[in-house]
Amino acid sequence: VQLRRVSGFTLAEIRRYAQQAIAPGSQVISDGLGCFRAFDIPPYVHERHITGGGRASVENPAFNWVNTLLGNVKNAITGTYHAIRGQHAPRYLAEFEYRFNRRYDLKAMIPRFLTVAARTPPMPYRFLKLAESYA
Repeated sequence: VQLRRVSGFTLAEIRRYAQQAIAPGSQVISDGLGCFRAFDIPPYVHERHITGGGRASVENPAFNWVNTLLGNVKNAITGTYHAIRGQHAPRYLAEFEYRFNRRYDLKAMIPRFLTVAARTPPMPYRFLKLAESYA
């Protein structure tokens, strides 16, 4: 899974995201929202499922895993953090993404964290704040 904050659901913003993050030739399944026309051009294969919203959209089998994942993200973030601020959203999403993508190798997670912690030099707070705008 790849979780990124976008500035809005506009055609230009989704095109920018697609160029950075979606591999050419990928199959993209969407709910037909206008901004997802960014995937109507090669090198993507775009499959639309117009659901109209409401209960019918949640029960569409094409979105089963997406809906499950979004529910898990919401529960993980709201269950972990007492206050959620937009400025910290990239870090919250990155943490969930990291754990989700490595969920099948839980034994290696702690040694991996320790290795990264040992290799990472001290970082002043002002440098940490710079990362917020690039996430």
